[in-house]
Amino acid sequence: MKRLLCAVPALLLLAGCAPARPVERTFFAMDTVMTLRLGPDGDEALLDLAQGRVAELEGLLSVTAEGSEVYGLNRSGGAELSPDTAELLEGALDLCARTGGALDISTYPVLRAWGFTTGAYRVPAQEELDALLPLVDYTRVELEGNAAALPSGMEIDLGSVAKGYAGDALSALLREGGVESALLDLGGSIQAVGVKPDGSPWRVAVRDPAGEGTIGVVEAADKAVVTSGGYERYFEEDGVRYWHILDPETGKPARSGLASVTVVGDSGLVCDGLSTALFVMGREGALDFWREHGSQLSFGLILVEEDGSITYTDGSGFIPGEGRRGERISGAGGNG
Repeated sequence: MKRLLCAVPALLLLAGCAPARPVERTFFAMDTVMTLRLGPDGDEALLDLAQGRVAELEGLLSVTAEGSEVYGLNRSGGAELSPDTAELLEGALDLCARTGGALDISTYPVLRAWGFTTGAYRVPAQEELDALLPLVDYTRVELEGNAAALPSGMEIDLGSVAKGYAGDALSALLREGGVESALLDLGGSIQAVGVKPDGSPWRVAVRDPAGEGTIGVVEAADKAVVTSGGYERYFEEDGVRYWHILDPETGKPARSGLASVTVVGDSGLVCDGLSTALFVMGREGALDFWREHGSQLSFGLILVEEDGSITYTDGSGFIPGEGRRGERISGAGGNG
């Protein structure tokens, strides 16, 4: 029996892409390492504000920290939320509905049963999952204004959208501070503010889920770039790999044939949530969703299957790496 937890950055900032004379800071928050790189129009004071904003959001949204609003809601079943938490919960519930429950923020008790929230990794018995699955139903989460309520036994986790929301918030904060060029790495969830100081797009490498290399780059300007994959957080037992992206219908790791999903779009929150949901849907489901919603939600996709096949859509800004081939999909769902 072997157990292993692995956290591998899905997106890499390419060497040489940093702005001239950048102002940069690296710190730990939201259970990951974050790096904020501001162009020449940034300064240490803005980095202080940005890091403080991340700490503020973490204090509201952490599912495990006593005193957070999410922790309090889960414990009591009802809470009056701050504007940030209410806005994020509303956006998350909208994505749950749009994806038909492929994203479901109420899977927290099931994630805990697998040990992904505690580090005590295990494969729960089917009977245990059967007892927990009735609690997985985002439609039973009530939100009216800033007031939220959960049915007895249900617990939510906003981790699938929190870093994307933080990226949106930091982007707005920096722009208000006069920053026109920045690259924010929030633990693999990338937010590109504007373009590089020389006017060219930011270039973000997408990791090969089968190894240490990359499959290509995304050229991004004022975009979020978020990847989810089965190789990011997992453990192995008796030769079987179990990853943290669960299928809400089964309570088990989603086995859709995909190895990774990268979503590139205008909203970090949307990209963050969709990267999980579309992984659950699989290639055809993800492409159908893009065709239907890609234009409205302003996003493109890069899909890597378990056999290494790459599919990317209009609006993704993806350029395959040398020696890599991929199928490009065009259609009304793309955002150009």
